[in-house]
Amino acid sequence: MTKPALTGITKDELTEALASIGEPSYRAAQILQWVFEKRATGFGQMSNLGRALREELADRYTLRSSAPAQEANSDDTTQKYLYRLHDGRYVESVLIPANPALYGDKSDRHTICVSSQVGCAYDCKFCASGLAGFTRNLSSAEIVEQILHTEQISGEKVNNLVFMGMGEPLANLTNLLRAIEIINADWGIGIGARKMTISTSGLAPQIKKLAEQPQQVRLAISLHGATDAVREQIMPVNRKYPLATLTEALAYYQERKKQKITFEYILIEGINDSLKQATELAKLARRLHTKVNLIPYNTVEGLPWKRPDVPRQEAFLAVLQRAGVTATLRREKGHDINAACGQLRLKRETAEGVIA
Repeated sequence: MTKPALTGITKDELTEALASIGEPSYRAAQILQWVFEKRATGFGQMSNLGRALREELADRYTLRSSAPAQEANSDDTTQKYLYRLHDGRYVESVLIPANPALYGDKSDRHTICVSSQVGCAYDCKFCASGLAGFTRNLSSAEIVEQILHTEQISGEKVNNLVFMGMGEPLANLTNLLRAIEIINADWGIGIGARKMTISTSGLAPQIKKLAEQPQQVRLAISLHGATDAVREQIMPVNRKYPLATLTEALAYYQERKKQKITFEYILIEGINDSLKQATELAKLARRLHTKVNLIPYNTVEGLPWKRPDVPRQEAFLAVLQRAGVTATLRREKGHDINAACGQLRLKRETAEGVIA
């Protein structure tokens, strides 16, 4: 792709580009309104711009750099979308519609789980995202467009966002932060920063960098093990950034941001679901004043892991709650449509010979 997409351009950048061809600054706001509010599909639709400017824009930019390729709808109303990128690769997002049972008075929450990379280099042993290795980072436009496409296909207005799909968001920090600026801006998509959550496997230096950023996005840690011995079995990143290093970075983040962090903890049978792990997790959560979100494992074809049975899940939760930790147990979402990160993309790229 030789032309940048307008979905990945900031207002200041567009204003500067327009000034270089003699156009007034207010044109940037007009153009971005067509991109983000009116969701234009062609430059010819931009009726308040002159023909010469529309042609200039078409020469310099494309409106979008990706396109819808496939969707899957779960019996529980979870919706999964596959998008084809300009280079023939694919990326996924998942829409989790409003859930009164889970969110109570926030039952109008429509959450999208957004990807940040094609594949993943961090090789978490339970995850489909890294099964074919890492291909590349997503551009800011490719991140932003997952929201635009999902809203258009589903007819739902997204008002909650988690960077928790394919890839490690903090390994693509520059493009991620630009995307967040565009998603948050009143001239962009307009989702509040506190309605966005970045989930990381534990890249301690990048967590500290994120702490220095002005955006008040929320942070979640894909923990999945409460001791180094258990975490290293399934998360190789723990060898580079063990729990002592990670918790030090999290304490720094909390000091700077004054925000409560969430631990995401996927329950895997026989690996990290023991009551001893629950006790260690409770100690860690209390020390850092974090919330805990327990997630029963979503089966991935080709991997041996299983989810614990419901009594085991509830026993693990009870240990946390008795220790005074704020904890929730996420009920099954999208299990019948392979909603775990990367599965739909892996099947499609394998079928097309992109992945041998």
